[in-house]
Amino acid sequence: MPSTRRALGDFGESAARSHLTRAGYTILASNWRCRIGEIDLVAQQGGLLVFVEVRTRRADGPVPPEASLSPAKLRRLIVLADAYLAEADMPAHTPCRIDLVAIAIDRAGRIVRLEHIVSAVEG
Repeated sequence: MPSTRRALGDFGESAARSHLTRAGYTILASNWRCRIGEIDLVAQQGGLLVFVEVRTRRADGPVPPEASLSPAKLRRLIVLADAYLAEADMPAHTPCRIDLVAIAIDRAGRIVRLEHIVSAVEG
């Protein structure tokens, strides 16, 4: 079972990658970083670019994973998506969206819930 915060995050990102791949997405980047932050996963679904935030929490924790995004993080995800488009030399009007994969795990380290929320961030 993942014990540290980083290990928990890595575990969740791996589960999200597997889920997205099984759902037909192509993973383009993992943990893409720039000076303002990080995008957990960048994927492609058909002609659509999908930026994915992964939130993993313990199932018995006080806050479910999807509720753990602060307003500041939501705003930062939009800025990060724009930064990715600029760095990849893609037009600003490239079809894209920001999704959330929320994962809850039990004390034994098993996934008890994985929810893929399409277009979780508007902007």
